[in-house]
Amino acid sequence: MKIWTSEHTFNHPWETVATAAWRKYPNPHNPAVIGTDVVERTVVDGVLHTHRLVSTKWYFPKWTQALIGSAKVCYASEKSQVNPNNREMILNTINLTFCRHIAVNETLKYVPHPGDPEKTLLKQEAVVTVKGVPLNNYMEDILTNKISLNAGKGRQAMEWVISKLDSEVKGIASSNLIHQTKKSLDDITTSAKKSMDDISLKAMKSLDDIHNLANSPNHQEI
Repeated sequence: MKIWTSEHTFNHPWETVATAAWRKYPNPHNPAVIGTDVVERTVVDGVLHTHRLVSTKWYFPKWTQALIGSAKVCYASEKSQVNPNNREMILNTINLTFCRHIAVNETLKYVPHPGDPEKTLLKQEAVVTVKGVPLNNYMEDILTNKISLNAGKGRQAMEWVISKLDSEVKGIASSNLIHQTKKSLDDITTSAKKSMDDISLKAMKSLDDIHNLANSPNHQEI
């Protein structure tokens, strides 16, 4: 059995990182993950519980395939809890494919950084166990190194998703600004038109008054 642990700090608030974690796949940094499907989702005491099926492609060396078999698509069960009140998100993933010989139990925990609440701390742990095949220690090392490599790609993917979220927010803000500007211009145009109409009416009334005064029987020229 091999245990791999890691910690990483995101320079973003917990709410942003938690949102990005939901929208992490698909992304160009983790092409091995080809799909996620929600199996069940419930809310208990304000905590969101979600069970997802994750589809991936694992590229094992040919000699390992001879020992554990091969599969075009590998599946894993992911169960998560999101507690917005405590600002905590925990994801636990266990492989379903090759589980006769390989067990990979991975946990990710996102919490506000204890030193800076505007940052997010990711605590990651993976327990790898290979049994029933030769060279099990060597295979555990291979899997652990693969997990470490994928973790780095996963962090890059999170930053990529957060960047997309920022672009979407800016796009919405820009759209609202354009809408507000257009409305302001429409209001100005409407106000200006109303003012011109009022001026025209007053001018016409003045001309009518002058005309009436000129044609009045009591009008006397000097």
